[in-house]
Amino acid sequence: MQKNTHTVACGASHSVALLTNGTITCWGDNELNQCDPVHLTFTDVIQVVCGTQHSVVLLANGTVRCWGNNSCNQCNPVHLTFTDIIQIACGSTHSVALFSNGTVRCWGDNTVGQCDPVHLFFIDVIQVTCGSTHSVALFSNGTVRCWGNNSYNQCDPVHLLITDVVQIVCGDVHSVVLLTKGTVRCWGHNIFNQCDRVHLTFTNVIQVACGSTHSVALFSNGTVRCWGANECNQCDPLHLTFTNVVQVTCGAYHSVALLSDGAVRCWGKNDVNECDLVHLTFTNVIQVVCGYSHSVALLINGTVRCWGSNKVNQCDLVHLTLTDVIQVACGCHHSVALLSNGNIRCWGDNAANQCDPMHITFTDVVQVACGWFHSVALLTNGTVRCWGDNRWNQCDPIHLTFTNVMMPPCNCCMLW
Repeated sequence: MQKNTHTVACGASHSVALLTNGTITCWGDNELNQCDPVHLTFTDVIQVVCGTQHSVVLLANGTVRCWGNNSCNQCNPVHLTFTDIIQIACGSTHSVALFSNGTVRCWGDNTVGQCDPVHLFFIDVIQVTCGSTHSVALFSNGTVRCWGNNSYNQCDPVHLLITDVVQIVCGDVHSVVLLTKGTVRCWGHNIFNQCDRVHLTFTNVIQVACGSTHSVALFSNGTVRCWGANECNQCDPLHLTFTNVVQVTCGAYHSVALLSDGAVRCWGKNDVNECDLVHLTFTNVIQVVCGYSHSVALLINGTVRCWGSNKVNQCDLVHLTLTDVIQVACGCHHSVALLSNGNIRCWGDNAANQCDPMHITFTDVVQVACGWFHSVALLTNGTVRCWGDNRWNQCDPIHLTFTNVMMPPCNCCMLW
């Protein structure tokens, strides 16, 4: 972690940067005051999170500040009186606060019970996660509580009886929990058998992941099991023969497994070669990232491999000659590679100048990240550079004056 930067959070069209001195900076869409300058005066901020069009900051004294869209009271001033908060989270139009005593408070949109007052009595919560319109809380005793939209039983009360939970993940309208004994429990929308009861017999599971309508379990012996929607072969039984898997991840309609020997396996939707069989021969992969319909693998020798859609040269073969790459990132239809000398390379869609050659002259870059149509580089001196789509000031030149930005931990979230 660099000495000058802490974390960055993003809403639908705005961003908030938390600096090491505890202050914040906001840029992007300000139609609903998501980037209201008055909030730049906050000090002692320790966490920032964003909903679709609002932001919440947690201060060192355990209080919160909220601003932006308030159409559903997600920025209700009454919550500024909360104290002893240790974690905050946002849904699209609601927020959740976890307190030091393990209780939670919810405010904002309550059209489907996301902020049901009964949850004010929760204690000993250690983790919260959200699906599209429902939430799940994990307690220190290994039990869970669910609230919000229950149209598909994603908040079915029977699951309040589950114990010994160690991980919770959500698809669009279903949830999967991993138990301490290595078994899983699934509930919610089951139209594609994503909550098929047969999977309750799984044992020795060490990780679970969810796509939009399918789920993947990784076992201690390095094998995987998939269940749910299979219209794009995202649960193709052929892949049940994988061994030595160390990580699984899911796109909306495809899945990727990283093997212990550095190889990758891809299956599921392949309409633009996002699961091109030729890539099953990759070895020594150390990082994989995905755009909307293409993927990039970073190999241990510092080279890259790209596959999937090449409609706008996001898999341009010329970039297979790059060497000394230490990080890769993907936007919707473009990619960025960070080289060991601190330079960067960009390729793919350039409709919004997200691959503008001018930015290839950057030096001393230590991290790169991509939005859908713009890119951001963090420099060794703690400043940032932004380029690409600027319709909502995502690349507002004023932010080129940022200092003391720190490299955040990897907290990646993608809503399908």
